[in-house]
Amino acid sequence: MFESVAPRPNDPIMVVMEKCKADTRPEKIDLGVGVYKDSSGITTILKSVKLAEEMWNREETTKTYVGTVGNQDFCKDMLELMLGADSQALKEGRIGAAQTAGGSGALRLGAELLKVAAPNATVWASTPTWANHIPLISDAGMRMGSYPYYNRETLGVDFEDMLTYLDGHAKRGDIILLHGCCHNPTGADLSPEQWDRLAPFMEERGLFPFIDLAYFGLGRGMKEDTYGLRKVVQTCPEVLLAASCSKNFALYRERTGLIAAITQSSEKAKVLKSQFGAIQRKLISMPPDHGAALVTRILRDESLRKIWVEELAEMRERVLGLRQLLSEALNVQGGEAMAAAIKNQNGMFSTLPLSPEHTERLRDEHAVYLMPSGRINIAGANASNIPRLAEAILAVH
Repeated sequence: MFESVAPRPNDPIMVVMEKCKADTRPEKIDLGVGVYKDSSGITTILKSVKLAEEMWNREETTKTYVGTVGNQDFCKDMLELMLGADSQALKEGRIGAAQTAGGSGALRLGAELLKVAAPNATVWASTPTWANHIPLISDAGMRMGSYPYYNRETLGVDFEDMLTYLDGHAKRGDIILLHGCCHNPTGADLSPEQWDRLAPFMEERGLFPFIDLAYFGLGRGMKEDTYGLRKVVQTCPEVLLAASCSKNFALYRERTGLIAAITQSSEKAKVLKSQFGAIQRKLISMPPDHGAALVTRILRDESLRKIWVEELAEMRERVLGLRQLLSEALNVQGGEAMAAAIKNQNGMFSTLPLSPEHTERLRDEHAVYLMPSGRINIAGANASNIPRLAEAILAVH
């Protein structure tokens, strides 16, 4: 039966994780895996989550299924968090949403819906984009293309090139995949002014926005991190949104996410919600409930929400502080460009102008682990090892 099954190449991030785990040098720095870590290198459970779990464990009365579209209270609360309670689309019932198995599940459900709605369209992703975007979406049968985004020389967004390329290559009805904030893997985000130009650009050309919002709240703040999403929803008649609670609620293994279709009518929203349920039924049948139940409890309990907002701010400020420290440590002859970029970028990730050979030297000579692409997860560092990290980067660059 399985004689013809060939081995698959290992996921690059898994390779980095295993090599780092096997390294016995006490001074090693793990900047590879994309999870938030505290100053001791641990991905802790938030206090707000622990308290919500205690309440839920006392009050939960059943483990029965919640349905193919999942916890709709969770969907409503998350949409209000991202779009604002005063969102016209929410008030008018023009959003069909489903709870999903994490942000990856949301992206896959979105891709499956697009395959039904626009089978001949192309999904355009940024260069680079999150590594799992392409297999998740293309495996659903969607054709994919790429548009210029990150300039590895300036370490910023090539916004004019992006618009020019899309204007010349993307056809009406094509889908533009966008990172709502904290771009992974580069940390280079669109500015509010660029979102102000991009939203009408897409609307005028009949391009369909598919926004992946995986890190909101961990960049500059909840309002700042959802600016682009809100601008696009206000401007474009239809939008697809995938969101994750893995990072901002630290619910990684609970696989808690959401897919939402913003439509032109409440009737169409109901149709699309039913489509999400039918698609999810074929893939995993029902989404897991635990994480969504906890998020709903936190967002609806005033005291828990206050604790969560404070914890999220603490995580965000830690990342911003590490960026500042690394920027200052790199701001010497030869490192000025990296220093400026790291300070100005958002979220946990930055892509440095390092080759695979540079990253090998960092691993072998300095016990610093990062992706071969040059992507670092700055949350894997701490104030005490930032000077050594900067020294190592400059030594190989």
